[in-house]
Amino acid sequence: MIERVDSQLIARQVAAALAEDLGAGDVTAALAPASQQVRAQIIAREPAILCGTDWVDATFQQLDAGIRLEWQVLDGGRLAADQPVLKLSGPARPILTGERTALNFLQTLSATAAAAARYVEAVAGTGCRILDTRKTLPGLRLAQKYAARCGGAQNHRLGLHDMVLIKENHIIAAGSISSAIATARRTTPGIPVEVEVESLGELDQALTAGADIIMLDELSLDDMREAVKRNRSQGAKAKLEASGSVTLATVREIALTGVDYISIGGITKHVQAVDLSMRFEFAS
Repeated sequence: MIERVDSQLIARQVAAALAEDLGAGDVTAALAPASQQVRAQIIAREPAILCGTDWVDATFQQLDAGIRLEWQVLDGGRLAADQPVLKLSGPARPILTGERTALNFLQTLSATAAAAARYVEAVAGTGCRILDTRKTLPGLRLAQKYAARCGGAQNHRLGLHDMVLIKENHIIAAGSISSAIATARRTTPGIPVEVEVESLGELDQALTAGADIIMLDELSLDDMREAVKRNRSQGAKAKLEASGSVTLATVREIALTGVDYISIGGITKHVQAVDLSMRFEFAS
């Protein structure tokens, strides 16, 4: 579970983003006198869940440690339209330079958190938990996983190293579901083993082979209910995860089948940035 992202990783991500934006230097910010001081604020233009404050802090810290930041909301907090999010004060030039990089991180991660929150709210009271996936923006895996947690979702595996996830192509390569699971137990003992199934027949194979988690890929609601029934008849030794074509309109009905988890790639890959803007309030 990602409760916080390492500050050194954040610093590297911010440094890369600033280098991408700055190039040889900010020729527009140079229009402001070098001595000019300003006050500014970032405002939310729509409801959301805030996430990304550490990335904003790092952005302005790297540009000028003298910039003062006063957060009005913390990560995981709810934002209303037209709500002040952050107040800034300090030299105009570095604030202008950092504006877009800071907003890019904040609007992307807040969008991820808000998307997660919408799904979590949709299944409230069912006992089912929403999972994120590895379908993240390249280079921002841990950042988006952290954002999903801020929105109330649970992290699935962080990468290829912390869980065996046997999918269709792995099954073909290994020869069968049972063979793939047996090999995983032998080669990576102690690591959870999940297998994706596309039918109730494959579910039975995965249950017999002793998978820890079984992903029900694109199964009908009736088949999900049957899968839950069969799993319970064997002592519910496996956790069941529904996946594939899940939307806000369908997620609660899926949760009510009795599955333990629903994984949703759209939380991290279908990101529509939250509308945030920075406005200067005073310059001297």
